[in-house]
This record gives sequence, structure tokens and C-alpha cells, in this order.
Amino acid sequence: MAKQKKLSKSQARRIEENQNKRIAKAKRQKASDQPLDDSQLGPQSFAQVITRYGQHADIENDSGEIIRCDIRRTVKSLVCGDNVIWRPYNNSSSEFAGVIEAVEPRKSEFVRPDFYDGLKPVAANIDQILIVSALLPDLTPSIIDRYLIAVEQLDITPVLIINKMDLLNQDNQSLVEQTIELYRGIGYQVLPISATEEQGVKDVESLLENKTSVFVGQSGVGKSSLVNAILPDVNILTKQVSDNSRLGQHTTTASRLYRLANKGAVIDSPGVREFAMWHLEDEQILDGFIEFKPYVGLCKFRDCQHKKDPGCAIKQAIKDGKVSKQRYQSFLKILQTNSEIDLRHNSKM
Repeated sequence: MAKQKKLSKSQARRIEENQNKRIAKAKRQKASDQPLDDSQLGPQSFAQVITRYGQHADIENDSGEIIRCDIRRTVKSLVCGDNVIWRPYNNSSSEFAGVIEAVEPRKSEFVRPDFYDGLKPVAANIDQILIVSALLPDLTPSIIDRYLIAVEQLDITPVLIINKMDLLNQDNQSLVEQTIELYRGIGYQVLPISATEEQGVKDVESLLENKTSVFVGQSGVGKSSLVNAILPDVNILTKQVSDNSRLGQHTTTASRLYRLANKGAVIDSPGVREFAMWHLEDEQILDGFIEFKPYVGLCKFRDCQHKKDPGCAIKQAIKDGKVSKQRYQSFLKILQTNSEIDLRHNSKM
């Protein structure tokens, strides 16, 4: 029989700490399964969710105090930015000071599709969405289009931010200039910035005043770096883009709300590699291309699909130079991708 290796003091201490954490978690889980009566809880108060992790959340009350809470099992959906009703524990020996009992109706929410979780809310009660792209890992207009389509389904103002302009060179200058011109020509506000060099950061700050905004975009585009530039005392962990794969690395793992001195608030959301559109109908995707709208009702056939149909007003507008061919190709690509997803899904049924 092999002799068992003796643990070092640090290993033994780490194992004991992990066991104690598991025991404490099990006790909290057991406690949360039991109904709480009024004698165990203080009066109801209002607060806003700063961040959520699992069955717990950090909330901020009217005094600006951050309070760590459990979440009632009856609360089915809770995301950063939610306004909630909570009650403090009268006696608590753990790090959790209260329990969230209810969520107030959301005035807005931004969701992203997830193949495992369905539609996954990212942030609630937001006034504007800042879509962050960057010169690295790659400036990708097709990803920008997908975010714009999602935002156009909401009554929320989108702003495009092109980050890492300090990396502008002869190789990428033409693409960057064309991209800025394209989206400004459609009517979107576009801000070229460099978060690390603090170029254009003041312009972003002015947009955030008196509003709750959320930063969205691919992994590695510098959303957290931008929050760091706006709030240098926060010091959010950031990562560099992989030189080999040129893919962004996930840094922010959960959405978090930060207060600003100008009475605004900004939510830093986790990045994604892709932003799917399978949850939208073809008509909703078409509506997301706002420059197409003046021509939709002018097609020869009422049921025009705007693909190979004769007499398509959108295709004629492209020939006349009134609509971008690049955006039209992006529209077709998204429809094709959604169709392929539907075929794969139906083949498994």
C-alpha cells in the first residue's frame, strides 16, 4: 500500500477553508429554503441592483450604501439595474444582510440570445446603449449591425464608440474612415476614442450625464478600460487581446453598475464573441436597418423578401447610391445565418 503524502500546513489550511465555505453555503441554502416570517425581517425598503451573482446580489439603497442580499426563490428574473424591494435580516451572522423580495416593473431592458439560456437579460432600466467596437481585435461592421438591430427593437438611443484609435495606421485607416462615414451617414452618433490614451473620453462622459447607460460589445474591445478611464478609482481588471487568435478575452463576468459624479450611471457588461439574431423574425431584422424603411413599401410586390425579387425598391436604392451595399450584404448574411439555425434546429426535432 502506497504511503499517503502528508499535507503541508498551507494545503491543510486551504482545504479547511474550502470545507468551511461549503458548510456555510449549505447552511445558507437550507435557510433560504425555509420560509421567513416577519419577526426575522425588518421593514421593506427600495434599492437598485448593482450586480448579481448566482442566488445573491449587491444592491444600493437611497443612502448609497452597498448591501449584499439573498434572493427569494419567487424572484424569477433579476439583473443589474433592476429596482427592487428588499428587507433586512434582524439577526445575521453571515455576509448577507437581507433578502430581495420583489422586482419593480422594468422601463427597459437589453437582452442577448444564448443557446443554453434563451434570451438572457443583460441590464435593466437603461436610457442609452453604447456599442463599443475597436481596431483590435478587429473592427467588424457586421457585429455592429447585429447590436444595432437589437437596440432598434427598443425605445433606446444607441451610440457607436470606436475604441483603440491609438492603433490607427496605414493598414486600417481606410476601413476605419469608411466605417465612421457609413454609420454617421445613416444618422448614428459615432465617437472615435482611445480609452488607454484618454482621447475622446470626455466626450463619452458628457453623454453619460443624468442617464443610465450600458456598454456592450465583443470581448476585448475595451469596455472595462473605458470604465477605468471614466472612473480611475474603480480599477477594473482588464486583459489584452490574444496576438495569435486576435480574439478578445472575457474579463467582466457579470454586469455591474457604477455611479458617476455627473449623476449618471454606467453598466459594464460581459463581452461576447458573437451576437446572434435567432430570436428575431425577418421583419424585425429588416426594421433594424433604419435606412431601408423609406423603400420597404415601394417594392413591386407586397410580399417582397428583398433578395432576388424583381422590382425590389431596396435593391434599386442600392443601385442609385442611396443605400449602402455593405449594409445590404450584412442584412442578407444575418437572414441566411438565421435560416441555417432554423434548419439545424428542425433537423433535431
